[in-house]
Amino acid sequence: MYQPKRIMRKKIMLLGSGELGKEFVIAAKRLGQYVVAVDSYNDAPAQQVADEREVIDMLDGKALDALIAKHRPDVIVPEIEAIRTERFYAYEEQGIRVVPSARAANFTMNRKAIRDLAAKELGLRTADYRYAASLPELEQAVLQVGLPCVVKPLMSSSGKGQSTVKRMEDAKKAWSYSQSGKRGDISEVIVEAFVPFHTEITLLTVTQQDGPTLFCPPVGHRQERGDYQESWQPCRISETHLQEAREIAGKVTHALTGAGIWGVEFFLADDGLYFSELSPRPHDTGMVTLAGTQNFSEFELHARAVLGLPIPGIEMLRPGASAVILAAEDGSDPHFTGLDDALREPGTDIRIFGKPVARHYRRMAVALAVGEPGSDVDLLRKKALECAAKVGVVCGQEGVSLNV
Repeated sequence: MYQPKRIMRKKIMLLGSGELGKEFVIAAKRLGQYVVAVDSYNDAPAQQVADEREVIDMLDGKALDALIAKHRPDVIVPEIEAIRTERFYAYEEQGIRVVPSARAANFTMNRKAIRDLAAKELGLRTADYRYAASLPELEQAVLQVGLPCVVKPLMSSSGKGQSTVKRMEDAKKAWSYSQSGKRGDISEVIVEAFVPFHTEITLLTVTQQDGPTLFCPPVGHRQERGDYQESWQPCRISETHLQEAREIAGKVTHALTGAGIWGVEFFLADDGLYFSELSPRPHDTGMVTLAGTQNFSEFELHARAVLGLPIPGIEMLRPGASAVILAAEDGSDPHFTGLDDALREPGTDIRIFGKPVARHYRRMAVALAVGEPGSDVDLLRKKALECAAKVGVVCGQEGVSLNV
């Protein structure tokens, strides 16, 4: 008897259309999907490659409801934190699938929810932490966790609003900075004891609608100002610590439910592994997979998991590294110089995000370097950084070349 095949063309609504969303749209389009890309400004990177675009304030619940009613998507894929995620539960009740799930989106868009889940409910090892909703509470929290400590808004991205407090005198400045860098209308911050780590790791974890949880080879990364600057894959880590990281990532993603790729972050210190944070979507440090380090990039893995398509397995093909290209000043109409020099070195590539406006320290592109199996990862890191340093960002018609 003939069994009709399920229709694989879905209407996907992408909420947030930055560089990670752009690569996801490309992966989804290659699988024949229809994508509506949404952001708070026009011509965001993912909108440039999507079927349709919308511009709204995603913290406006009524505007978000109206957009869902207008397009009636099959799937909602959040890419940023600044969304009225509590609306997702109602969308799921309407039969719309939220990626990975409404529960996951709500928990992970707010550092308080995910940290309490990890530390209190799952009993995972994390840095000591407190919450503060005012400067006096922040000062008290600093006394409790000790110096130095890190202050982060409960909702933010790319390190915005994050700072290190080394002296009590720094608390006032840290509070002001957290409020200027927060996303949404939540003023509360998390105050974390400083973990003396020697390595930061992202374990890209793939949960499937019908299949086992899969793990990518670990990605090492370096941050400045709380934001990713370079990443490399694979990251050297003992088999014991790798197995522990996989177990922790499996526990957290299972508790949050849903299918998709997750960026699970860890600190590796002399006394072991600490759970740090989790993102329920492609991770910025995972852009290294665009270099072809794996048989599927993190964006292709996300697209397959979102659509319920099979992932036969994740294989490490060759080592690679990435390094960001930043703007040094504010400006519009950015262009790039030095591409001919940057791309002359074998095994390098550049991905320009297409952001229409530059801001100081804003990520505008990424340099990639890849080697043959067995290549020295440290040399690839150096190659990626040198490639990035050759690229300049020129803003406006006059413009100034900004080397990174």
